[in-house]
Amino acid sequence: MKGEAPACVCMEIDTDELLASLTPRGENPAIKTYQNTVSVACPACEKPFDDLVVCKQNPTSLNLSKQLDLCVGVEDGQAFIFTHKAD
Repeated sequence: MKGEAPACVCMEIDTDELLASLTPRGENPAIKTYQNTVSVACPACEKPFDDLVVCKQNPTSLNLSKQLDLCVGVEDGQAFIFTHKAD
């Protein structure tokens, strides 16, 4: 992923099944975050991702505290942002 353009995909996955596999970590009116503790593959790049951010509002602003590689998908009008720790 390093040096590659971020991927944006229309996801062909069961988001309910995906979310059931992840550990909820936080929520506010704009976003809900999950941690990938079981190495689920990212639907965009097929590599395990670290965290998932589900945007509940449009538009939503994110303040990142560290450099991350991102993959993005949209399902039912919600953005799903898959984070990968930068190498």
